[in-house]
Amino acid sequence: MKKLILATIILSCSIVLNAVAQDIERARPREWSNLTRGGAFIDRFEPIPTIGNLTEQAWGSQNVIPRYTDNGIEEPDWSYWGGNIIIDTDKEYHLFVCRWPENNKKGHMYWPNSEVVHAVSSNRFGPYKVEGEVIGKGHNPEIFQLADGRFVIYVIDAYYISESLNGPWEKKSFDFDPRDRKIIEGLSNLSFATREDGSQLMVCRGGGIWISKTGTSNYYQITNKSVYPAYDGKYEDPVIWKSGFQYHLIVNDWYGRIAYYLRSYNGVDWKLEPGEAYKPGIAKYTDGTIEDWYKYERIKILQDESGRAVQANFAVIDTIKWEDLGGDNHSSKNISIPLTKEKFLKILNTQKITDQTKTIKVKIMAENDFDPVTDVAIESLRFGASEEVNFGRGCKAINSYTDGKDLIVVFDGKGNGLTKTNFAAKLIGKTQNGKLLLGYAKLPGFKYEKPILSAGMPDFSFAAEEITATFEIQNFGLVTSEKCTWEMSWEGDGKIHNTSGNVKSLKPYEIMEVKTYFTKDILPQKQVRIKIRLKNGDQKLALFDAEVVLD
Repeated sequence: MKKLILATIILSCSIVLNAVAQDIERARPREWSNLTRGGAFIDRFEPIPTIGNLTEQAWGSQNVIPRYTDNGIEEPDWSYWGGNIIIDTDKEYHLFVCRWPENNKKGHMYWPNSEVVHAVSSNRFGPYKVEGEVIGKGHNPEIFQLADGRFVIYVIDAYYISESLNGPWEKKSFDFDPRDRKIIEGLSNLSFATREDGSQLMVCRGGGIWISKTGTSNYYQITNKSVYPAYDGKYEDPVIWKSGFQYHLIVNDWYGRIAYYLRSYNGVDWKLEPGEAYKPGIAKYTDGTIEDWYKYERIKILQDESGRAVQANFAVIDTIKWEDLGGDNHSSKNISIPLTKEKFLKILNTQKITDQTKTIKVKIMAENDFDPVTDVAIESLRFGASEEVNFGRGCKAINSYTDGKDLIVVFDGKGNGLTKTNFAAKLIGKTQNGKLLLGYAKLPGFKYEKPILSAGMPDFSFAAEEITATFEIQNFGLVTSEKCTWEMSWEGDGKIHNTSGNVKSLKPYEIMEVKTYFTKDILPQKQVRIKIRLKNGDQKLALFDAEVVLD
C-alpha cells in the first residue's frame, strides 16, 4: 500500500512538473513598447468572420466556450493538429491536416500515431470536412507543389507524393546531406518555399537552411548555424514562405509562448523584425467573441495568387497538453485567422536612396478590393527603413496625385533611415476607415539576384611535410557568380593561419573542386576550427565554418 501511495505521489509530481514546464514568461525587449501599429507581425491578425453558430455545446475549458466550432476543422471524435491549406483550380480550399482518436487513453500524447487526412471547404475559414481515404501515417504535414505540377505532403521522416490533390499518394523519404555541418535539433518540423526556378528552400526545426534543386532530390544544408533570433528561446514550428521579392519566416518559442518574424531577400541572410509574430489571445471574432486558446502551434500560411499571406492556420489546444486525456473534455483543433495582406508598392526613384535623397515617390497600386485614391489616409503614412517606420518614424507624405487608378505619394526623404543593410522599404499607415495598411517596396540599386556560394568540409591528406586540403565550392544561387577569391583560416600555436585561392565563375548549382597545399607544421592539432570565406564579394554567408577532426 505504501508503494502504491509513493508511486501516486511520484506520478502527481511528474504531472505537475510537466505542467510547469509548459511555459514561462519571456521578458520582451524594452523598445518593443514603442512600436507603432503595424510594426509587429501580430498587428496583421484581423477579427475572424463569424462562421456558423456560436455554441456552448462543445468540448473545452471555459476559456474557449462559447465558440464557433465551424472555424477550421473540429470533430468530437478526433484531435486535430497542424496542417496547411492549398487552393486548387477548382477554387476550393484543401487542408491537409493530421489527427488521432480523441478517446485514446494517452490523450494528446498519442500524437506520434497521427494519420494525415485531406479536408475540403468552399470557405477558407471553414468548416473543413474530411474527404476520401486516410493518406497515411505522419505528423506535422505541410503540402507544396513541385515545378512539374505534382504535390508533396511532408510529414516527419517521410513525404507523400501525388499528381492530384485527391491522390493516390505514394510514401517516400527525402535524402538529406548536411555537408559536414551540424544539424541543429534534427530534421523535423520542416517548412518549404519555392524559389524562382522551381527549386525548394527549406528550413528545419533548428533553423538550418537547405536547398533541393527539384524538391524531391537531395536537400543540401548550406548554412553553418541557425538563422533564428539570438534570444533565449526553445524554438520549433518554423514556417517559411515567399511573396514577391522577399522570403518570410516565423518561428515559435514554444516554452515562452511567443513567436518571432524575420525577412530575407535570398532565404539565407535574415533580418529580425521587432515585436511578437503571434501569441495567445489572437482568436477574436467580428462580433466580439474571444476564444482564449492555451497554446497556438504549427502555424501555416495561406497565400493568395500573388503569394501574399492572407490567413494563418494554427493547431490550438484548450489546456496543457498533458492534461488532455482520452475521452475527457479537452482536445485540439485547427483554426483559421485572417491576416492584413500587404499592398503592392513601387518606388519610382531610379537612383539609390540615401540620407541625401530629397524626395521619394511611391506608387500604391489599385486592386479589385482596394482603391488607393479613396481608401488611403495619406496623412497617416510613414515610409522608409523598417527600423524607422516600425516605431512611427520615417518619411512623411508631402504630396500625392493619381496615375490612372493608382496613387502616387511623394514623401520627404528626410529620416528615411535606409542603409546598405536594408533590402526593402516599408510603408505603414491606415485606410480612411482606420484599418491597417502596410507593404514593402524594392529598393533601386539593390542587387536582389546574387549567387550563394557554399563549401564542403576540407579533406586533408598528409605526405612527408606537406598537407593537401581538398574541398568543393558550389553555387546554390539562381544566377552565375563572378570570379572571386576564397580564404581558408584556422588557429594553431596561438596564431591565425590562412591560405587562399581563386574561385572561377560558377553557374547555378555548378561545383568546383579546390586543392590547396601547406606545410604540416602550421596545422598541428588533431581538431581545429576551419573557416572558409570569400575575400571579395558581398556574400555574408561563410562558405564553411565548423570544427574539423584531422585523421
